Amino acid sequence: MEAYTSFASIYDLFMDNVPYDEWCGQLVKILSEHGIRDGIVAELGCGTGCLTERLARKGFDMIGIDYSEDMLEIALEKRLKSGSNILYLYQDMRSFELYGTCAAIVSRCDTINYLLTEEDLVTVFRLVNNYLDPGGVFVFDCNTVYKYEKILAENTIAETRDIGSFIWENSYDPVTKINEYDLTLYIRDGKPAENTASDPFREDETARFRRFTETHMQRAFSVPELKAAANKAGLLWLDCVDADTMVMPDGTSERLLITLGEQGKGGRE
Repeated sequence: MEAYTSFASIYDLFMDNVPYDEWCGQLVKILSEHGIRDGIVAELGCGTGCLTERLARKGFDMIGIDYSEDMLEIALEKRLKSGSNILYLYQDMRSFELYGTCAAIVSRCDTINYLLTEEDLVTVFRLVNNYLDPGGVFVFDCNTVYKYEKILAENTIAETRDIGSFIWENSYDPVTKINEYDLTLYIRDGKPAENTASDPFREDETARFRRFTETHMQRAFSVPELKAAANKAGLLWLDCVDADTMVMPDGTSERLLITLGEQGKGGRE
C-alpha cells in the first residue's frame, strides 16, 4: 500500500512537534562547515515541504523529491503561498533522476529507514554520489536499532487533534529488522467546533468522521551496515552524531545524523 495518502492531508497537523527550525539550523551549519552556503540542494523524502521551504529561505536553490503525490500537492500549495522557486519532483528515491549535480543532498525525518534492504540502501547511496558536485555532501538522519527495539517495539501511540485522531500500532521483527506500523485515522468532516479546546468533539454529537488505514514499513540499519553501504557506493564516511544532542552517539541514541562525502569526481584532496 502506498504510504502517506490519507495521512497526507493532516500530516502537518500531527507533526507539529517536529523541530523543523532546529533541523534546518543543523543542516545549514553542517553544509557551511563543508563550504556550502548556497547552490542547488536536493531533499530526498521532502514530504509536504516543511524543511524544503526553510532551506529555500536560507538561500539554497531547492529540489524536493518525494514518492507521495498527495504530500507533494500540499508542498506545491505552500510554494504558491511563499512564492519560492522550489522544484518538486514525483520520484522514487531508489531511481531518482536530476538534470545535473547538486552542492548537497539532504534527507530528514527517517526517510532512509523506508529502504527495506541493504541493496536499496546502496542503490540510493550510489545515486546520491552520482548527483553530488565534486566535494559535495549527503546529510541524512535515520532511526537507530535501539529506537525500534526499545522505544517503538510493540507499543501503540495515539493522538487526538481538532481535525481528527490516529492510532499508530508498531510491530518490530528483530530478525528482519523491519518495523511495521499500522495507522488508523479518523478524520473529521468539515471544520471542528470552536471554543472546545479541552474536548473538540464533545460539543457536536452529530460530527461525522472518515476512517482510513495505512501500513508503513521501516528498516533499522546499524552503523556498520550504513558504513558498508556507503563504502560500496563510493561515498566517504565523514561524520555521525546523535541527531538530538549533536554529539557522539551512544547505545541509547534514537536518531543519528550522518554526513557522507562525494568521491570519484576529483573534488577532494
